[in-house]
Amino acid sequence: MISTQTWSDAHRLWDHHLMHHEPHTCSVAIGLGSHDLGVADTAVELYRGGMAPLLVFTGATSPTTRERMPRGEAVHYRERALELGVPDSAVLVEPRARNTGENIRFSRELLEEAGVDVSSALLVSKPYEERRANATARKLWPGVEFVSASSPMSFEDYVASIQDDRLVIDMLVGALQRLMVYPGQGFMVADPVPGEVTAAYERLCRAGFTSRLVTDGRGTVGQ
Repeated sequence: MISTQTWSDAHRLWDHHLMHHEPHTCSVAIGLGSHDLGVADTAVELYRGGMAPLLVFTGATSPTTRERMPRGEAVHYRERALELGVPDSAVLVEPRARNTGENIRFSRELLEEAGVDVSSALLVSKPYEERRANATARKLWPGVEFVSASSPMSFEDYVASIQDDRLVIDMLVGALQRLMVYPGQGFMVADPVPGEVTAAYERLCRAGFTSRLVTDGRGTVGQ
């Protein structure tokens, strides 16, 4: 049973992970690969709404997507976009990236090779990855304005869609930890975490929601 305090803390982390950006017209929309086809759907909606003339889908496979997306996350995203009526000429695929940093670096290389001038980009991700993806992009691609976007879902609806309460909370905790430790490792720009969010994160760690935490070189969970 998930306690009321745990749900409250998880909701606080969810709200922090969202950037609450208002989408506007950008040079390109970049869909970051994952298990969630909702990322592709959101990118298509932005394209249809005239928010970007070009879509880039980036991602190889991971242990969580290998069976579901055997041809690679970006390839499956592209197929989804074409099914939804996006013309092939409006989609580029970057099929090598295996983490968020590579998503950004390889997408940048792909667009530069294609001669696309990028001054702004819609960064489309899972909801709880908005802030981390944005901080990573600002570190690796300075000079570009990044606007974060994700499926417009409430926390409750997202939990219902995953059908695993504990897994969702574990993912929220893991994403928050990375916001705190990755800037010091040079992976992203610093994005300060408010004290009340840190306190919620620490309570969730003490409650055992730690399966998605990264560890240091000694195997110690970083908090």
